[in-house]
Amino acid sequence: MKVPVHQTAAWKALEAEANEMAKPDRHLALLLKDETRAQWARIEGAGILLDVTRQRITRTTLDRLTALAHQQNALGRLRAMADGEIVNTTEKRAALHMACRDFSGRSIRVNGEDVIPEIASVRDKVRDFSEAIRSGRIRGAKGKPFRDIVVIGIGGSYLGTEFVGKALEAYADPSYRMHYLANVDGNQFGAITRLIDPEATLWIVVSKSYTTAETLANEALARHFMKERGLDPTNHIVTVTAKGSPGDDPKNPVLATFHMFDFIGGRYSVSSAVGAVPLSILLGYDVFERFLKGAEAMDRHALDTEAQGNLPLMAALLSIWNTNFLGYPAQGIIPYAAPLAKLAAHIQQLDMESNGKMVCLNGEVVGFDTGPILFGEPGTNAQHSFFQLAHQGRAFPIDFIGVVKPQYAVEPVLTKGVTNHEELWANLLSQVMALAVGKQEGSDPFRYFPGNRPSSLIVLPDLSPESVGKLLAFYEARTVFQAFIWATNPFDQFGVELGKTMADTLRRAMVRRKKETSYGFEDASPYDRPYLKALFDR
Repeated sequence: MKVPVHQTAAWKALEAEANEMAKPDRHLALLLKDETRAQWARIEGAGILLDVTRQRITRTTLDRLTALAHQQNALGRLRAMADGEIVNTTEKRAALHMACRDFSGRSIRVNGEDVIPEIASVRDKVRDFSEAIRSGRIRGAKGKPFRDIVVIGIGGSYLGTEFVGKALEAYADPSYRMHYLANVDGNQFGAITRLIDPEATLWIVVSKSYTTAETLANEALARHFMKERGLDPTNHIVTVTAKGSPGDDPKNPVLATFHMFDFIGGRYSVSSAVGAVPLSILLGYDVFERFLKGAEAMDRHALDTEAQGNLPLMAALLSIWNTNFLGYPAQGIIPYAAPLAKLAAHIQQLDMESNGKMVCLNGEVVGFDTGPILFGEPGTNAQHSFFQLAHQGRAFPIDFIGVVKPQYAVEPVLTKGVTNHEELWANLLSQVMALAVGKQEGSDPFRYFPGNRPSSLIVLPDLSPESVGKLLAFYEARTVFQAFIWATNPFDQFGVELGKTMADTLRRAMVRRKKETSYGFEDASPYDRPYLKALFDR
């Protein structure tokens, strides 16, 4: 049987390296005095720069991390994934999110069948539909052109779309307003319905299985809302779902249905119809395709570049180094670009649902932590929020993201001699360095900064559709690379099922109480009964 990764020679060498890194002479303030460091700790790929000079590593660390990647065949497994091999072994599926943005013309076969023609067919259908909506050829039940778009879906059915939609808002048609209805809390539904014109609203329901409780509850509310206003939901609802699901039933007609594929998990699905339908309406199909081609460029970089020049593989190795060897429990994602405000929320799900695992592929307990706790907020907001902790409290690694060219040409007003964009970069670069070197001199303990706090700097040339696509694909590949090295499965999510199952029990108890007013929730846990009673006695 294959030796678990944490018992291999490559892992043991990194444990020894971590012991060396704890010594005083390995403080980042001292390591950064070596000006040759930038020669091997800055790498560029697909037009993006990854600067890891402020990570707690030496050249030896990088070599040992690379040896771990080779030992675990991380690149080989990514290539096998992209070729359609069954890498999602627990569900016996391929994982082909990359295929949604593969314009190479090659065939990718799953169980002997080329999946590319059907993927291309869905894209063509999205193009035609989005152009018909944007041109006004398809309108609401009472003849109004659509102006409000409500995406009904939860988790991977909306988070990626919201991230990309916000990031590329500068490219959006200003006559459209995008809303996201994820939470089953009726307050969110109520808030959205205050903002929309019912006769000009398109509801896009996203669910692969079309059995997700929250999504079905919100769809039912939407249908009731439309019928109460004399609107036929058939002319206002679009579904994005698996072929043959309840959302793809000719007996329940809708305006249009777009198919998802079982080889694409929700959190990896923004490149598919999940993101394509709403984003092509908001941005125009051509802009969405530019986003796909940017993602494709990063995919090609991840697949074709050897380890030490491979941006997402290096980022994955550093995450493993910080989590498993240096013992950091969390990681921040801080984009110094307001349009990337929803990036952290998307990467939270992408990474934590993929890598929050406790067993290896062979079903045995992993024996180490997988996946840090991810969180984030745009800079400079974050500096006035949780950076006190970052500098003087519990340390955590950070991905800083900088953008050279802003989306908007703001008037070049000078404050203290610099523009707003220059001020943004001054703050970004100073935070990166301050966390690394700290401030030790002086006798005031309240103004002591220990430094030695690691970070990476990711630099994008701009926030074009191509660059946003590259950033998305970078984090997707980083997520998958980590799992391949840990020998876990980043494509299932059984950890979200238990709570859903328990909710079924409580739901049945609520239904029984409605039928039998004398029923005292005997089927529910005694810990839950007081809350259920209060809910029904309100």
